[in-house]
Amino acid sequence: RSEINPTSKHLKVFNLKLSDAGIYTCEYDSRTVSVSLHVFELTISSGGRFLPNEVPQLTLVQNSTPPLPNLSITLYNSNNDTVRSKPLQNTPQKYILELKELEATDSGTWTCHIHSDSPLINQKIPFDVKVLGFQNPDLERKYATVDSSVILSWHLNFRNIKWKEGFTGQLKWKQLENAMQHELLDFNVTKWGEQHETKKSSHFQFEIPENKPESTIELKFPKVHLDHSGQYQCLLLYKGQHTESKIELVVMKVSANPAGPLPRGGKMTLTCQVSSPLPPNAHLLWKRVNGTQTDIKKSKPNEAKVEVNVSAAGLWSCCLIEDNDMKISFNYLVEGTPAWTHYVVTGASIGGGVLMFGLACLCIISGIRWQQRRKRAKRMIQARQYLLENKTCQCKQ
Repeated sequence: RSEINPTSKHLKVFNLKLSDAGIYTCEYDSRTVSVSLHVFELTISSGGRFLPNEVPQLTLVQNSTPPLPNLSITLYNSNNDTVRSKPLQNTPQKYILELKELEATDSGTWTCHIHSDSPLINQKIPFDVKVLGFQNPDLERKYATVDSSVILSWHLNFRNIKWKEGFTGQLKWKQLENAMQHELLDFNVTKWGEQHETKKSSHFQFEIPENKPESTIELKFPKVHLDHSGQYQCLLLYKGQHTESKIELVVMKVSANPAGPLPRGGKMTLTCQVSSPLPPNAHLLWKRVNGTQTDIKKSKPNEAKVEVNVSAAGLWSCCLIEDNDMKISFNYLVEGTPAWTHYVVTGASIGGGVLMFGLACLCIISGIRWQQRRKRAKRMIQARQYLLENKTCQCKQ
């Protein structure tokens, strides 16, 4: 495991081990030179591969000619920020440190800085930390309106951190906090980075986009319904441990009662509601576009619905506000009954009245004429009978 450079007389040792520590002496002619080799071995638990919230342990072992120096150890993360550690074992030969809970953003090359005053040691040892997880936050809220299209996305970091181990995952959904979960799909990623997904549920129709970005899990609803709302949980599973990221889908629906155009002099109630209770820092707001301050109606705290009474045509907008930031809005156009429709109805009413009056007059005239014809026919029958009776009497004489 060693070789000497014939020209420079340098000794090169390969695959250095702790047992290689000690004093190396070079004798050349009458000259003797001795060098003390101090060997450090740094190891990190789990081979440096973790899931978020795991707590790694770092072990530093040293070997040299006695006495072994007392070491000062400082750790730096990939952003060159100092990382606090908790000593679990601290002997001259072996140091074991417990680090903080990891996050996905902690992935990168860390540095262990070793210092000693006697003998003087300033050694930096780099080591890799890889935290498999999501680039999404642990929980985020996404908003959509009924009948719109929405895509839910989870971005995995396995390619960015050059993760070389296989792992699996699942995507689950539940509508309410304490409701039963439904598994929508499962997926696996091989150590070569190949990603495969399989649909598992027919609870409702959804699509897996074909042209989605690499290293993502996506779910698409071409037409959102109110019952698509709820909590979507994406799980990563690795060596019996798991990490998760959730997206809460909030769906907004707007309706009018009565539906259809607003008749002249009539009233309409516009209702705006969302599928789940709002957090304390959020509220719903009805406002008339280009309206005044009086044309605004705000929901009460913790209410997921707001109503406004409308008596005139115009464009109204329902907004969901969170921390003074508008997250979603839905415009509803209240249409009034056209003026020509009013005139047609009025004209039809008047025309209908005239027609009914005319029909009534016609019926009366027809009735009078019928009575007159009946009386005339009756008189003719009486006259004919009278003539017959008189003729019979003359024949008898």
